[in-house]
Amino acid sequence: MKLPGHDAIARNPDEHLVTHRIKLPRRVVERPLLQVGKRLMMALAVLALTTFIVWIDRGGYHDNSDDGLDFLDAAYYSTVTLSTTGYGDIVPYSDSARLCNILLITPLRVLFLIILVGTTLEVLTERTREEWRLNRWRSNLREHTVVVGFGTKGRSAIQTVCATGLKPEQIVVVDPSAKVVDAATAEGYAGVIGDATRSDVLLRAEVQRARQIIIATQRDDTAVLVTLTARQMNRGAKIVAAVREEENAPLLRQSGADAVITSASAAGRLLGLSVLSPSAGMVMEDLIQQGSGLDLVERPVIKAEVGMGVRETDDLVVSVVRGHRVLGYDDPAVGKLQLMDRLITIVRATPTSPMAPDARSNPPRGGLRT
Repeated sequence: MKLPGHDAIARNPDEHLVTHRIKLPRRVVERPLLQVGKRLMMALAVLALTTFIVWIDRGGYHDNSDDGLDFLDAAYYSTVTLSTTGYGDIVPYSDSARLCNILLITPLRVLFLIILVGTTLEVLTERTREEWRLNRWRSNLREHTVVVGFGTKGRSAIQTVCATGLKPEQIVVVDPSAKVVDAATAEGYAGVIGDATRSDVLLRAEVQRARQIIIATQRDDTAVLVTLTARQMNRGAKIVAAVREEENAPLLRQSGADAVITSASAAGRLLGLSVLSPSAGMVMEDLIQQGSGLDLVERPVIKAEVGMGVRETDDLVVSVVRGHRVLGYDDPAVGKLQLMDRLITIVRATPTSPMAPDARSNPPRGGLRT
């Protein structure tokens, strides 16, 4: 057993990490500096327009300090008027100047204030909107898939389950790195930043209501702790975990994992097979890759196949799933196919595309990809 001291999930020492934080997918928005720059240019444009209007009708204004109104005075009056300061040293006295203040300068003052206060209002409304989105997301999240770790294994697992028609909004990624979670949300998945060995982080991912949990961490000890925590919180979820060392697989199963994938051993077997038979290695790699060449699929037995032998079906059957047992195609216990059986077959890959809900609930003979 190779389980070093508990180090949770590996962290980037240069990155400040909060205990947990939820990030939902969002549309791409402009950078804050660019937004501020645009607002500033709009405010200056309103100020310039107001100065021009006052300058055009400068004869209708009275300045207490002197009789005339030059361009600087017009700019000064526009500034104190738009900012609602209003010192009263320059005032409109003609009918045309007062009418311009009512019909033009007052609306421009309102627009000027909206532009200046807009940034603060946007921050407040954005915070309220984000809180509303989180509450709505939590209340609607059911039967989803939680993926712990968004590395190479986690990404490949998500691509495979999405090929069956699972929608991106039904996937929640948990990872300790904010940058990794940002990458996940950019692809349309919800993300939780935090240590998945902590129950409060998994609660943020609503793991207690998840249908399936994929654990693809970088360390075997982390995978064990996450599996234990997730199984305690959700007794009915299907948990699939990946480990590097094969000797740690039994501990994952004892911790509550329904299936354990040994990545290092699988890669080693594929390397050895490729040395002994390059062609056989190519076929195995083709079966592993999603949507290219040949694929392994699982489908239900149709009524026309009930009572047949495995070799009497049109598909190339490699295993039969009966209850909780997986029987080989040549296992004498298989006998005749039953209606509740499921067949694992090798078929030619088809372009991956989301399946309709009715197709997932009543899949065709092509079945669901595994």
